[in-house]
Amino acid sequence: MAETFRHALVTGGAGFIGTHLVRALLGRGLAVTVLDDLSVGRRENVPNGAKLVVGDVIDPEVAQGATADCDVVFHLAARVAIRSSFDFVVEDTQVNVAGTASVLRAAARAAGVRRFVTTSSMAVYADAPSPAPIDERHPTVPVSPYGISKLASESLVHLMCGQRGIGSACVRLFNTFGPGQALSPYVGVVTIFVNKLRAGERATIYGDGEQCRDFVHVDDVVRGFLCAMDGATTGETYNIGSGVATSVNQVLARIAKELGRPFDPTYADAVPGELRYSVADVTKARQQLGYAPRRSFDEAIGEVVAAIARRA
Repeated sequence: MAETFRHALVTGGAGFIGTHLVRALLGRGLAVTVLDDLSVGRRENVPNGAKLVVGDVIDPEVAQGATADCDVVFHLAARVAIRSSFDFVVEDTQVNVAGTASVLRAAARAAGVRRFVTTSSMAVYADAPSPAPIDERHPTVPVSPYGISKLASESLVHLMCGQRGIGSACVRLFNTFGPGQALSPYVGVVTIFVNKLRAGERATIYGDGEQCRDFVHVDDVVRGFLCAMDGATTGETYNIGSGVATSVNQVLARIAKELGRPFDPTYADAVPGELRYSVADVTKARQQLGYAPRRSFDEAIGEVVAAIARRA
């Protein structure tokens, strides 16, 4: 039987995924505190009913205050860009590793935290030889500083929570897409392509476009977080994806079709640190947590394109 939780802390809860998660937690009747420095997230994104604490996860007083009275923590706050992590390796390491350590220390000192769910990434894996789905036993040999920082944070979470008797779960997210994703030059290829084509510009594809990704809808990502909260396991790490390979060429072609634009990309050199093939095998999450993705890329992309266009 799943534990019942009363009050959740969501770090990074004013961002793309965090906003959707907060809304789902409120819908389940939990009180929710959001801790966000608003460097990427936006105040207006935070759903009504959640308490917003504006501050840095690395600040011990801020982290401790936000964690007080919470019994479950979802740690999403991070710097998430793979491409820029080479240039901002110090900043990324500070936020992704030291920031995780700060929230862990606050959770350990808070009397009531019983569960800690942290966000990791497909970037922890070595490149795969084909588009076939990979499970959690695939070699963790990151090819970017971002991936290294996320792998280190996983180890911190399981070690610290294990010592303090706090249940832990790490969810390795694959390429999340959906409504509400902010435009960035580094992440969110769906949002980037939609905005380029709507502006009458040619989209740029790095490499030959045949690199394959696992595009998982944000609703399914939220479902993965909730399953990780409810799960009876501890010290485990799970892939959260769709299990379906889609090439970058296919993504652009599908978006171009939705917008009535030609498929006419500009091809540029591949970017260091990006994987050729990255598709999730979600068998472990399905068997241990009851996770099952429900929103396919082909089914959902039309409404996502429309939502991005409305925000622009």
